[in-house]
Amino acid sequence: MGNLTQLRFLVLSQNNLSGNIPVSFSNLKELVNLDISSNQFTGGNFPFILPNVTSLYRLPLGVSGLSKLENFDMHDNSLSGPLHTSLFMIPSLTWVDFSGNYLEGPIEFGNISSSSRLEYLFLANNQFKGTIPTSISNLVNLIHLDLSNNNLEGQVPGWLSQRQQVMLSQNSFNSFEKSWEVFDETNMEALDLRSNSFQGTFPYWICKLRSLRFLDVSDNLFTGSIPQCLKNSTASLTYLVLRNNSFSGILPNIFFNATQLISLDVSHNQLEGKVPKSLINCKAMQLLNMESNRFEDEFPSWLGSLPSLNIFILRSNQFYGPLYHNNRLSIGFQALKVIDLSNNHFSGSLPSFYFSNWHEMTTLTGNYDDSYMEYYVYYAAVYYNSMEMVNKGVNTEFERIRQDFRAIDFSRNNFCGSIPESIGLLKELHLLNVSGNTFTSNIPQSLKYLTKLETLDLSWNQLSGQIPGGLASLSFLSSMDFSHNNLQGPIPRSTQFQSQNCSSFMDNHKLYGLEEICRETDHAPNPTPQAYEDLFEREEERVINWIAAAIAYGPGVFCGLVIGHIFVSQKHKWLTERHLL
Repeated sequence: MGNLTQLRFLVLSQNNLSGNIPVSFSNLKELVNLDISSNQFTGGNFPFILPNVTSLYRLPLGVSGLSKLENFDMHDNSLSGPLHTSLFMIPSLTWVDFSGNYLEGPIEFGNISSSSRLEYLFLANNQFKGTIPTSISNLVNLIHLDLSNNNLEGQVPGWLSQRQQVMLSQNSFNSFEKSWEVFDETNMEALDLRSNSFQGTFPYWICKLRSLRFLDVSDNLFTGSIPQCLKNSTASLTYLVLRNNSFSGILPNIFFNATQLISLDVSHNQLEGKVPKSLINCKAMQLLNMESNRFEDEFPSWLGSLPSLNIFILRSNQFYGPLYHNNRLSIGFQALKVIDLSNNHFSGSLPSFYFSNWHEMTTLTGNYDDSYMEYYVYYAAVYYNSMEMVNKGVNTEFERIRQDFRAIDFSRNNFCGSIPESIGLLKELHLLNVSGNTFTSNIPQSLKYLTKLETLDLSWNQLSGQIPGGLASLSFLSSMDFSHNNLQGPIPRSTQFQSQNCSSFMDNHKLYGLEEICRETDHAPNPTPQAYEDLFEREEERVINWIAAAIAYGPGVFCGLVIGHIFVSQKHKWLTERHLL
């Protein structure tokens, strides 16, 4: 390849190439774009661009041979050792990507061309340590800087405020230089501070970033209130993530001009009060996550008019009252893919037609294949929407959300009456959890139409009648729980039912056909009083373990665990009453 002297574009990415780049590549004097990313190159001896320390004297000859190089991409290889910054003496470079390697040591830019045109610099996912060097500020044309997922620390320098996209997530930065507070104008469009050690109140200078489109300050130690002045940035914001801090007070009513906001995540804080009415203006909203706060409000059914709302999570708050009012016009959540209202104080019954307008759960409107819900910061970086949800009985963190995933979780509330028959219209549903309520009457026969259902939890209700035989034909249904109801009759015979744990059917005294299911575990279908006492002792031991975990992980976890303790305590009371009967 070194003889192809007129070559301008060379792309060898996403192969299994290893070792060193041939020395003869220095002959490619017309080369503009060199992409050798996603291979297994180890660096070692790259005399024309990436020489080891002992061969640095050979670099100038190589550089002069590659004076037209604009794009250099070596992300996702196996490079190790320090960053050889002599590469940046090539004045024509506009794009350099070393992300996803094993580079280490401090980031130093001793040699930078005075006429450098570098605009995009990616050093993420390496093992760099120390602080951000002042020498990077000499790259006056730099637009995008990505230093995320390294071992960097200290203060964030103020000159970064003049860059358009600054990605610093997953490091150990703890503060900002004072100059951040006094800058006048900036065109910053993306700021990622996720997973660092920042503390104190919300940085008020962020309110001056009027061109900001992407802001993520999640997983830090911020405290205090969310400032009203943030409304200055909401007109341009598309992605706002404040998750997992210690913000308190109300969520201010700042979204009157937030017509471009796609994702808002304020979960895992200490926010209280009501859902701000100005959210009705967020017509582009796809994800709203308010999980694990102290919000106390009626169900915001008015959000159902948002045409693009896909993910709606109110889990673990103090919301109350019914979901449906006869005297209020309800359009329905037509774009909804995932809704989690679990662990609140919602009550009342749902009409049989309640789910009839949830069109996005009825039919897939596009060919999603294996794609995920994602957000692009231009073409330079992609971020995926994330959430937590109970899946198959386990609290699961979805770091990425599949476009075709559909889920409903109404568990641990006070809903009553019948489960609406219209649930059978939601043919794309993968997960349904209505456990821990007081639903009565029969299990809807229409559940047999949910052919993609994987998880079904109807436990801890007051359901009666038989388990619908049609559920036996749901070939994807791998996890189900009917325990603690008033069900009777035979258990449907199918591979799906026979593979369940015996506990999935316990405390339904008139159910029969459990012999084969319970044989391997030697559990009786309806435990004796002594078995109930043993069950309580196991649950009590779990509570002790939960509390120990809360001590280990800090006070932010404890609130949810107390709820678990109360739930088990109530279970013990119920079990005791059963024992006396």
